[in-house]
Amino acid sequence: MAKSKKPTGDIAGAGSVLSTISGPSSAPPPSDLGGPGELEDTLLRKVAGNQQLAAQMPFNADKPLEYGDAARQPHQGSTASPGDPVATASTAAEQNSSEKLGSEPAAGVNRLIKPLDGARVDSGGQVLTTNQGVPVADNQHSLKVGLRGPTTLEDFILREKITHFDHERIPERVVHARGSAAHGFFEAYEDLQAVTRAAPFTEAGKITPVFVRFSTVAGERGSSDTARDVRGFAVKFYTDEGNWDLVGNNIPVFFIQDAMKFPDLAHAVKPEPHHAMPQASSAHDNFWDFVSLMPESTHMLLWQMSDRAIPRSYRMMQGFGVHTFRLVNAAGESVFCKFHWNPVAGTHSLVWDEAAKLMGADPDYHRRDLWEAIEAGAYPQWELGLQIFTEEQADQFEFDVLDPTKLVPEELVPVRAVGRMTLNRNPDNFFAETEQVAFCTAHVVPGIDFTNDPLLQGRIHSYVDTQISRLGGPNFHEIPINAPVAQVHNNQRDGMHRQAIHRGRVNYEPNSLAGGCPFQAGQMGFNSFPEPISEDKVRGKPEKFAEHYAQARMFFESQSPVEQAHIANAFRFELTKVQTPAVRARVIGNLIHVDPMLAASVADGLGMDLPPPAPLASTLPQPVYPVSPALSLLARPGATGIATRRVAILAGDGVDAAGIDAVYAALRGAGAVPRIVGVQLGARKAAGGGRVDVEISLEAGPSVLYDAVIVPDGADQGRLALTGQTVEFLRDQYRHCKPIFAWGSGAELLAQANLPPTLPDGSADPGLIIAPAADSAGAFDAFAAALSGHRPFARETDPPLL
Repeated sequence: MAKSKKPTGDIAGAGSVLSTISGPSSAPPPSDLGGPGELEDTLLRKVAGNQQLAAQMPFNADKPLEYGDAARQPHQGSTASPGDPVATASTAAEQNSSEKLGSEPAAGVNRLIKPLDGARVDSGGQVLTTNQGVPVADNQHSLKVGLRGPTTLEDFILREKITHFDHERIPERVVHARGSAAHGFFEAYEDLQAVTRAAPFTEAGKITPVFVRFSTVAGERGSSDTARDVRGFAVKFYTDEGNWDLVGNNIPVFFIQDAMKFPDLAHAVKPEPHHAMPQASSAHDNFWDFVSLMPESTHMLLWQMSDRAIPRSYRMMQGFGVHTFRLVNAAGESVFCKFHWNPVAGTHSLVWDEAAKLMGADPDYHRRDLWEAIEAGAYPQWELGLQIFTEEQADQFEFDVLDPTKLVPEELVPVRAVGRMTLNRNPDNFFAETEQVAFCTAHVVPGIDFTNDPLLQGRIHSYVDTQISRLGGPNFHEIPINAPVAQVHNNQRDGMHRQAIHRGRVNYEPNSLAGGCPFQAGQMGFNSFPEPISEDKVRGKPEKFAEHYAQARMFFESQSPVEQAHIANAFRFELTKVQTPAVRARVIGNLIHVDPMLAASVADGLGMDLPPPAPLASTLPQPVYPVSPALSLLARPGATGIATRRVAILAGDGVDAAGIDAVYAALRGAGAVPRIVGVQLGARKAAGGGRVDVEISLEAGPSVLYDAVIVPDGADQGRLALTGQTVEFLRDQYRHCKPIFAWGSGAELLAQANLPPTLPDGSADPGLIIAPAADSAGAFDAFAAALSGHRPFARETDPPLL
């Protein structure tokens, strides 16, 4: 029996301290529990300290501030401080430690909030174990009764392994299922506290970590990257005041005006339900039936049929917040804002024939491009631009800024560059990071607020609701990639997959047993902008929402002739696949209001008579917008030169090895990615001796994987000149309007492929550089200049010459 210690003071009420229910009505806690337990002193301090803490809050002093005018300004919650830290502990034994428990109580912090290093696993040099940490002796065989006998039910190692495998997949996103992501940071150019108190913008040079996910919209998780589609552009800012998710697209407008229609839109664009086709494509009856009956979609359709929907790279596309948001400063003053991401590499796209061939050649084309660029240190960058304007200015616009089918022309409100984002690290694990990351438009920080955009209002709910289903419950915010860097303290508890182990007994507010903590932040916290509204509840849209075509017309008229031709061709291609004539007619009837020549071109391409124009939804005068050059992809050639551009160098027996070495070195020196391409892998005998090693075959590396091709002197020798793949390679490079550089006898290979030496109008082709063998180095600069800009689209004809 343990030796009893002698009581040193008043032990009245000791039994209540040792119990977990009831106690004296007014007596103070005892000064001694009178027992032998080693934890008694701590337990007494805990109970006595907790009672003293509760007594410091005899009533809720904040209650009067919850009513009337006082409630118009948030107030910081009242708190009381414990005299002893153990007063708010869950247990008196929290100092007891083990390898599992750790060595210190987590007093006043949420230790789930830590860098991702705390979640990374490296099994190098480690023994194989079960999920319970039990070493596995044999990972090759199930436990059987005899070598040829049945497997036993007791084989818990087999059952754990198979059961986990059976449940490895989670539901894919309903939309934006196909995605790629990367880590990076955002650096502010200037202090923007005059217009917003948002954490990333509080000082010049401030660094905020980010995680960015790019995606297609319509396709399933295993679909192709290069389908014609909208691209998602979602940025998670891990700010010191919580996570802010800027969840947008690479197109600044959308198909619909109200969230009520989003399920209809998604159902219409996804594969048709009776046969689950087509995959990752909008070229089918259901989609065009829907949008032809929703004329407000016309503006977005022009963008979707443009080259914006087939970007060359995630690194070379813009991003937009789509909606109008509010910025709010510390004084509670508000302005409206539109968010723009502009790529430093410029805006570049594919052509449709190239995009279609890439679906077969490399369905992971965009994912691979992003990964390879970051791994090579060619970190993608975007400038963040803001369009800032007041509500009074917005009231004077001919369109409603709350209408997500409208944009704010840059000529009306210039874009102000406020910072730069750099992506500099690929994820360690695709599933844990890219697939489990959860974005939501409701994730905002103080200084960012919502407007009454009816599509935005629905998204605020939809994203959280979706993540609860996808990620198994309401605690998806505790998955490491989703956890903020700011501390998380609230009274939310339990639910599936809860990881936080909260210290203390309190899980409600107001409270006195935890000294009122965690307490509301008052003016330091997030305050919704107090927009005054006096209206009846109604279902409908403002009158300005009824104008559907003027901005679509502005977009089309702002495109270069080449881009306009691509839009017409895209409509023709998509509607050719539609089977229902009435659907085609309705689409063209809407296009008449955009541009009669565009509508006539599409109708002619479909073998149709021009239908009558669709009726207008409003009798208000049609706005007339000036051309906006910023809406053309050609307005942004980029500032990175030929860095990351992929260049094929064709090589066969007898090739000019010295010339190849020189251009290879020059390309690498400028940051480009050259590949020596031949009929098959292996060494090729160079002219005058030596060898050239083929890096990839024509079969594995077809033309669509490269931004340009170089045909060196001697490349027409041997099997290279005789194979149909070489001709196909060169013709695709020409058809897709990519730069072609040949010197010496390499030009003869171009002639064998019947590549025209001039443009269709007879003028010189700026993308076709041919030089004598002695001047290959001198001509390289002209080739690099052609490669660094936009493609020589003047070469293009419809139908193609080759």
